[in-house]
Amino acid sequence: MNHLSRDQFVKRLKSIKLLALDVDGVLTDDSIYFGPDGFELKRFNISDGFFMALAMRSGLELTIVSGRYSAATDTRMKDLGVKHVLQGKKDKILQIQPLLEELDIDFSEIAFVGNELLDIGLARRSGLSIAVADATPELIEVVDYVTEKSGGCGAVREMIEAYFEAVGKNPLDLIP
Repeated sequence: MNHLSRDQFVKRLKSIKLLALDVDGVLTDDSIYFGPDGFELKRFNISDGFFMALAMRSGLELTIVSGRYSAATDTRMKDLGVKHVLQGKKDKILQIQPLLEELDIDFSEIAFVGNELLDIGLARRSGLSIAVADATPELIEVVDYVTEKSGGCGAVREMIEAYFEAVGKNPLDLIP
């Protein structure tokens, strides 16, 4: 598939009302640390989180769509103020559909960022589909745009910076 150029990507971001993000491999480097008692730790990128908070402050709706439940994800999203945290369902289209109805948003108004095979269905359905640089080749084949940065290494910030460019907002103006 021919991917959008960065300029084309920025133009397409203008019509986005909801940013949907996978977690493992997008907001993290695709690693999970487990202790002997099952305690789980994840490594989240601070800049990604900071720009997620700025995006929400600018008025962009944001949701997490993860096929796997994680208390660590709940904790991080609560810390960032993400209101819509959807976890634990492999079918991400069915998982996000009630939220879209609640917010009166169409699939065509979603930008979705993923990295893995489970993300292909929602990527195909979303108005703007994005894969992180180190995503599985099968997802990269079907998405509209591929970030320059890898998951957990600033890919989400990169995407949100492009969104700010699209809507003419300066992130510095969003800092209290």
